[in-house]
Amino acid sequence: MSANNQPLIPVTILTGFLGSGKTTLLNRILKENHGLKIAVIENEFGEEGVDNDLLMQNEQENIVEMNNGCLCCTVRGDLVRILGDMAARRKKGEIHFDQVVIETTGMADPGPVAQTFFVDDLVAESYILDAVITVVDAKHGMQQLDEHREIQQQVGFADRILLSKIDLCEPGEVDALKKRLAKMNARAEQMESNFGVAPIAKLLNVRGFNLNSILDIAPDFLDEDKHSHNDEIQSFVFKQTKPFDGAKFEEFMGSVTQVYGADMLRYKGILYIKGSDRRALFQGVHMLMGLDWGRKWEPKEKKESKVVFIGRKLPKDFITQGLELCLAR
Repeated sequence: MSANNQPLIPVTILTGFLGSGKTTLLNRILKENHGLKIAVIENEFGEEGVDNDLLMQNEQENIVEMNNGCLCCTVRGDLVRILGDMAARRKKGEIHFDQVVIETTGMADPGPVAQTFFVDDLVAESYILDAVITVVDAKHGMQQLDEHREIQQQVGFADRILLSKIDLCEPGEVDALKKRLAKMNARAEQMESNFGVAPIAKLLNVRGFNLNSILDIAPDFLDEDKHSHNDEIQSFVFKQTKPFDGAKFEEFMGSVTQVYGADMLRYKGILYIKGSDRRALFQGVHMLMGLDWGRKWEPKEKKESKVVFIGRKLPKDFITQGLELCLAR
């Protein structure tokens, strides 16, 4: 809840490389009969922007109202200012929306956009980052991952990965791409999307960035792949049944983020802390990290720490060995 006891507005970041089909997906979401009033924030309007026949110009320069009552806004200025203006106008009753979708440009790193919801207090009073949705072109994804750092970052930040253009792929191409994506981001659920058709319920209000969300980790992402890819973005999982010393864990992770934070895209997990009967919920984005207490461990539940790290050439051995030293004695 926000400071004024009003429910926080969920925000979805929609990203994907040039031509991946994210705008097609966005148009599909806006036409879907989901009953939500969605405010769309675009980095810029262009040939591949939201369908013109969905739009109805408003007097405000950068606010466009959809025929279905949704809103569209182009970011010509500062994202924080626009979010603040929209929240203020919503509070006054001048506009109404239930959710925000921010569509990034195809070459954008979603990291700075995601960080906005952690570092700006005014934004945090009204909004909560719900999830990062990344659309990947299944036909050209392998080549794009080889050649462009931006798409690797987009995959690394994702809570959900949608594979588009499946119909253009040869047998086996999609499976190979899925395995590669799972190694890069072990916790993002992968789904297929055909011409923007996707399970909307799994894209909106999923609380993928929320500490209380389920930690989904692909069970077979470490399986050997006959193809080797020198991807900058990779993921690994730390598991341990022995409890952590909470103070040691916090001190160590603070040091790690100071040194490697710029390359740590996402890290998130459930911690078993000595002396506590509750699960500790831990997550971070770059150098920003937080810990909260979740539900109590069930009597017959296996107490176990499980943390996934997603980043650019992270020192896996150093981090895992350091975490081992943080276990309670």
